[in-house]
Amino acid sequence: MHARCDARGRPLGFVLTPGQTHDIQGFGPLFRMIADKIEALLADKGYDADLIREELAKAEIEAVIPSKSNRRNPVPHDKTKYRWRNLVERLFNKLKNWRRVATRYDKTKESYLGFVSLVSALQWIPFVHET
Repeated sequence: MHARCDARGRPLGFVLTPGQTHDIQGFGPLFRMIADKIEALLADKGYDADLIREELAKAEIEAVIPSKSNRRNPVPHDKTKYRWRNLVERLFNKLKNWRRVATRYDKTKESYLGFVSLVSALQWIPFVHET
């Protein structure tokens, strides 16, 4: 499962891919979900690909993605901004507190993503009355 969250760690979107596919397969659908302008995209080494970096450069979005160890010409990234990626990790941790999400009890993709969406809505409830 690939996820998008805002700067406060609140879930914005999910894409489910088969377990054997590479992380790059989940980038396209998540990137197309971006409705508003973002300044930077924080991702782990699994998203380090020239195609992704080119797509982000075209959209004028800063790529905060560390280079893989086997990259011939490592691309520098902002380490201070990269520390904020822990928000995504904490989002996954909160989702996995629900046993049904962590163990993938649901047989179909639709029912699994439906429950993940329900849990995501519960994550948003504390922020409903903020201005």
